[in-house]
Amino acid sequence: MAEVDHATRGGSIGPGLLRRLGLDRPELRAWAMYDWANSAMMCVIITAVFPIYYSQVACAGEEPKVASGRLAAVTTLGMVIVALMSPLLGAYADHTARKKPLLGLFLGLGLLATAAMYFIHTGDWILASILFILANIGANASFVFYDALLPHIASDDEIDRVSTSGYALGYIGGGLLLGLNLAWITKPSWFGLPSGEGLSEAQATLPTRLAFVSVAVWWFVFSIPLFRRVPEPPTFGGERWSHLNPVRATLGRLGETARDIRRFRQGLLMLVAFLIYNDGIGTIIRMATIYGEELRIDRTVMIASIMLVQFVGIPCSFLFGAFAGRIGVKRSILLGLAVYTVICVIGYSMKTSRDFLILAVLVGVVQGGTQALSRSLFASMIPRSKSGEFFGFFAVVEKFAGIMGPAMFAIINFASGSSRGAILGVIGFFLVGGFLLAMVDVDEGQKQARDWELRETATGPAVAVAASPGA
Repeated sequence: MAEVDHATRGGSIGPGLLRRLGLDRPELRAWAMYDWANSAMMCVIITAVFPIYYSQVACAGEEPKVASGRLAAVTTLGMVIVALMSPLLGAYADHTARKKPLLGLFLGLGLLATAAMYFIHTGDWILASILFILANIGANASFVFYDALLPHIASDDEIDRVSTSGYALGYIGGGLLLGLNLAWITKPSWFGLPSGEGLSEAQATLPTRLAFVSVAVWWFVFSIPLFRRVPEPPTFGGERWSHLNPVRATLGRLGETARDIRRFRQGLLMLVAFLIYNDGIGTIIRMATIYGEELRIDRTVMIASIMLVQFVGIPCSFLFGAFAGRIGVKRSILLGLAVYTVICVIGYSMKTSRDFLILAVLVGVVQGGTQALSRSLFASMIPRSKSGEFFGFFAVVEKFAGIMGPAMFAIINFASGSSRGAILGVIGFFLVGGFLLAMVDVDEGQKQARDWELRETATGPAVAVAASPGA
């Protein structure tokens, strides 16, 4: 297995801040910078700027609930497409050793779709919907290959720190570009952009449309280090499928992985727990501003809160990585889920803008660390040789997790006539997910994955599968 030599590469740096953060080697820093790059898209396009532009400009003249319904529908469609594609893409990447080229392919799709948002004008909701779907597919499919690279460049004792550092850099990158975008959208004259009364439609929307272009440029520029510094992992088990064409070989590997994932019982239990508690996290992220609108929270406060989450999340993501080294990854995630439960209780009784800001701080404290440690914990309990395929299944879980929570939220809202009950309902995701996570035997799961790798190296994939746990 052509893994990174962790004993020699970057050893001259010695103990220091970068080592404590898990960023002491070039390939680790380059990998983490992709979080910096793509978080601009997630922050500006998914969360803050595009949804407002979609409602006010692309769907101009429509009722707000119509615009919200359309955006919810296209978001769901994009997530479902990625969820269905991810396992197949992951298996193909593992078979052909093309994780980086495939990441680049979907990165290119996301870049083009995001940059093309510049051409969205009043009433162009169909164009806006298509581009939003394509941007979502490009970004989320690229994450499959990005996450799959992690266990190949980080050793077992640093994978948690590397993952949390990636999330922290994502908060910095997304927050910086969002702040810049909001500055030239609200104060265009400061940047030499059209401002004042009597502007044409094209002039009035220019600052926001330029923000979309800036996301594409930012995403592209800061992705370059990954392609230059992170090595392409080798393929494994290619001899078994070499007589088949790539499509049949990929389907064969995918079927094998579907069987194999059941053999890693602790990793599978972790995946189910993640499906449930991440559903709760995703629901809070997606429904927060809608809930705030219902309670008539000031929009300026809500935008400021989005910025606050980004910058509170920076030190707290690093802190979670260090904290996991002291009390363990599983306990750190459970602590984060406990804080999310408190967030739901506070959200139920929320009445003022001050309450919304308090919730934003609490979300910023736990969001990045909880999700980053979930990624690294799962990575530690799967064979590196199947990282693309297993993270393909991880992506399926993550995308479908983003569907059930909002659906539950909508059902409770409809039945009760208020979102307050739905906020309390989200607690159930954290309680059930946390209970299942508590049952995961991390040491046993990691041992199963490493034993499988040793057998594969010594005897070949066919024998390794036959001798794997639970076979």
